[in-house]
Amino acid sequence: MRKILQILLLLITQIGFAQIPQHILKSSEKITKYDKYAGSIYINNKFEQSTIIDESSKTYEAKLNYNIFTDAIEYETRTDLFELSKNPTTYARINNDYYYYCNFKTRRGAKRNGYYVLMELNDTYRIYKRFKVEITDPEEKENMPGSLTMGKIKMITKFYLEENQVIVEIPTSKKELLLTFEDKGEELKDYMKKEKIKLRKEEDLLRLVAKYNALKNMETNPSRSLLSSTVRNN
Repeated sequence: MRKILQILLLLITQIGFAQIPQHILKSSEKITKYDKYAGSIYINNKFEQSTIIDESSKTYEAKLNYNIFTDAIEYETRTDLFELSKNPTTYARINNDYYYYCNFKTRRGAKRNGYYVLMELNDTYRIYKRFKVEITDPEEKENMPGSLTMGKIKMITKFYLEENQVIVEIPTSKKELLLTFEDKGEELKDYMKKEKIKLRKEEDLLRLVAKYNALKNMETNPSRSLLSSTVRNN
């Protein structure tokens, strides 16, 4: 009986894998180097029930996790590890966040390809966030030969304003943000004070960009682009 159950379980696993087309999967290897570090290279502590959307075929349910270090959406079976193919027509929904592989560039033309999480979709602009990890390797403790400090992994979140595949980073420091949107700097400064805007709160950051958009639309000859007046610093 136990053997029959094992065979059935194996068949179910294989059927579940077969439902996801081979052309959107790529074999991968688990990175174990950072397992004992404080922090994680993954966005979540475990693989979560998620959705894969492939525009060329259909939608699939699978347990996924985002590997920030390798910039890959990973899919795990009982025996193997895969990652989604990195292309704009295949994306994933993990814990209500939509991960899109985007071929963005800066206004200087530098490529900024990778996975971005869509935060705001507007007629003229979009706002994304992107995750990075900052890794500190173990070091020998001072005056304690042979004893090492614990390695650390810190997740960093950056925000971007995007128009027509061109992105500009939205700073989370007040000084840098007012410099980036300097054409409406005084108005935004007053708005931040009045509304008690905290730039490290995502909802407040979205409100501030919406305010900037509203201010631009109030101009005599409003520009269709929010990026046209921002400081050309990235």
